[in-house]
Amino acid sequence: MKKVLSVAALAAAIVMVSCQQDESLISQEVSQVTLDKISSMGFSTQDVQRVDGGYLVEGDIILHENDIQNAKTKNHLNVGHVEQYRTTNLVSTPKTISVSVSGTVPAAFSTAVNNAIARYNAENLGLTFTRVASGGSIVIRIVNTRQYIASAGFPSGGNAYPEIKYAKTYTSGYSDGFMTTVIAHEIGHCIGFRHTDYMDRSYSCGGSTANEGASTVGAIHIPGTPTTADPGSWMLACLGASTNRPFNNNDKTALAYLY
Repeated sequence: MKKVLSVAALAAAIVMVSCQQDESLISQEVSQVTLDKISSMGFSTQDVQRVDGGYLVEGDIILHENDIQNAKTKNHLNVGHVEQYRTTNLVSTPKTISVSVSGTVPAAFSTAVNNAIARYNAENLGLTFTRVASGGSIVIRIVNTRQYIASAGFPSGGNAYPEIKYAKTYTSGYSDGFMTTVIAHEIGHCIGFRHTDYMDRSYSCGGSTANEGASTVGAIHIPGTPTTADPGSWMLACLGASTNRPFNNNDKTALAYLY
């Protein structure tokens, strides 16, 4: 999914969801100075949004003010086309990562959270995920926004990024497969995965070519994953509103390699 999972009409009845916002929802100007700093970090400056807590880039990635102010020059890393990629920062293992939801949500969404956790645990990784009532290592916060569907960040200090923001609008009226995939995708960012098609997210989102950039967090190819298109990956930038993407074989290879 693009970062920030946005919804945009692909055709009359087809909706593309990406971790990125709909351009029509951009309401606040971002200064050129800030855009230049974001660019120097290696992130795309296309459709950057000012959001609570910082800036939303690439559809569903949050950069905090201190991330930008303390940014250094971007890493020089190997790049590719459509492969699994990770950041330079990962979660230390073995580790149990607890997941909680802040606020009241529909039963179907709560079930989707459980199903996303189950997808990871079925892979027998060095990371074990568990659902807790509150205070999780990753807290899924339900927010009132139409700027994006969901957003997250990358690991730091051996720990998962601690928060996923999920727009209340999208907690009901969508299939279990869709919500489970969105949650699993954002957890993927929290543990260090970048978009499978970060080099050209038009692969899953349509439109013109858009390279998200390696950035200071890195975009390192995961050995064993393909160098050709991978249409089923759970970390593709965009998906349809009815799409369900459980881990495909390449995703499982990437997860097993890292964890």
